[in-house]
Amino acid sequence: MNVPRLATALTGPLLDLERKILAAQCDIEAWFRSQWLDHAPPFYGSVDLRNSGFKLAPVDMNLFPGGFNNLNPDFTPLCVQAVQSALEKVCPDARRLLLIPENHTRNQFYLQNVAALQRVLKLAGLNVRLGSLNPEITAPTAFALPNGTSLTLEPLKRTGRRVGLDGFDPCVVLLNNDLSAGVPPILEGIDQNLLPPLHVGWHRRRKTNHFGQYDVVAAEFADLLAIDPWYINPYFGQVDRLDFQTREGEERLAAEVERILALTAAKYRELGIDAAPYAIVKADAGTYGMGVMSVKSPDDVLGLNRKQRNKMAVVKEGLEVSDVIVQEGVPTFETLGEAVAEPVVYMMDRYVVGGFYRVHTGRGADENLNAPGMHFEPLYFDTPLSTPDCDGSPDCAPNRFYAYGVVARLALLAASREIEATEPQYDAALAV
Repeated sequence: MNVPRLATALTGPLLDLERKILAAQCDIEAWFRSQWLDHAPPFYGSVDLRNSGFKLAPVDMNLFPGGFNNLNPDFTPLCVQAVQSALEKVCPDARRLLLIPENHTRNQFYLQNVAALQRVLKLAGLNVRLGSLNPEITAPTAFALPNGTSLTLEPLKRTGRRVGLDGFDPCVVLLNNDLSAGVPPILEGIDQNLLPPLHVGWHRRRKTNHFGQYDVVAAEFADLLAIDPWYINPYFGQVDRLDFQTREGEERLAAEVERILALTAAKYRELGIDAAPYAIVKADAGTYGMGVMSVKSPDDVLGLNRKQRNKMAVVKEGLEVSDVIVQEGVPTFETLGEAVAEPVVYMMDRYVVGGFYRVHTGRGADENLNAPGMHFEPLYFDTPLSTPDCDGSPDCAPNRFYAYGVVARLALLAASREIEATEPQYDAALAV
């Protein structure tokens, strides 16, 4: 099976990092086990990684992952096992699960994701039906899929403090809808186990909160391995109260870009890295790669033209962007053919269950690949990401994927702590 390889020589600091990760496998796995005792992992999540040849770091963490149809089907049993593990904690006798998807009924790629996720849940021994928040779905409606199968969406109904469908009262409600448009009243205050919790939808969640937690996790892990946490952690900052249309806050944004670029340049000089620093400016809330720009100078965010301002001003569901995260850019030097690629690692409960490469033929190593024109290639590997080959060579596929799985689980742990830290704020807001 073909595995995309780094375009670089792979003789620099990243190889040293991977060797340390492989050598410390027993300590790492014991550390993770102790962390999961104190911090319950989300039901599922996906992490965008960037591998620069000198740094391996997460750049985004999604708690409502799509793209299950892009995973290697050979690893479906891992997903099934992880689902069963997750359910044992919230509803051990669960028989019925209600899956609530996005309202993208015309998006065939997304519907294929829903079908793939529904299949995994069914294989875990659950009766799974799809409840839609879309007002256009007023009766059970079948949607044909490209592979000749179909899935059926049904209108969501509420009875008292429970949601379900006609003749279907589930123990568990699983959201594959990221709530960018806000929390629908039909979901507020229900008695069932709702996963993920409402307060981590994009109507409230902030990427800067996540990376604030990741700062702490990365530092703890770096102490365990005796490494510089920078190798697994991008610098970041936040700029709030922006208005891209009126240019309000433009100077503050430029100053933050300058700060991140200066920090990155100083670290490059310290480590002898021959690369040009850049930064990523993106909406502090939102997904689908919307509201993202790559900049190499503070001047790049001053005097944006109308097209650039419009691109940054609004994201999914028409959500206006007033807060952004400014993140150290981590270039990717992974390639598939002539195209640049980045790994996306998927987890369910605390387990790595697969992933894929996001590939874009029209973007460069220092650009956002989550954009129109991208395509996906499943991560092919002979063993799970959590099982390295113990010969100690980081350049063999299982070992490279083990390092990916470790860093992705660090982001998952940060998400666990993020969920815990933000829940009281959400409860207080509801009380008001």
